[in-house]
Amino acid sequence: MPTKNPRLNVVLDPELYEMVERISKQEEKSMSVVAKELIEDALEKHEDLLLSEIAMKREAKSKKTVPHDKAWK
Repeated sequence: MPTKNPRLNVVLDPELYEMVERISKQEEKSMSVVAKELIEDALEKHEDLLLSEIAMKREAKSKKTVPHDKAWK
């Protein structure tokens, strides 16, 4: 039976495999679901870092700034 979702095969070293296995047992989830959630978390953090870098570059280029006390008057 074909699946709607794409598949990804990943080779883990034994220590990493044991960590995923331990989490899956603690949370009573399949190892596949745990791996998917860990990848999603990592991608969100990576995206946050990239967006933060872009914002910092834009902020450095900006000439116009407003002091905090004036901004909230």
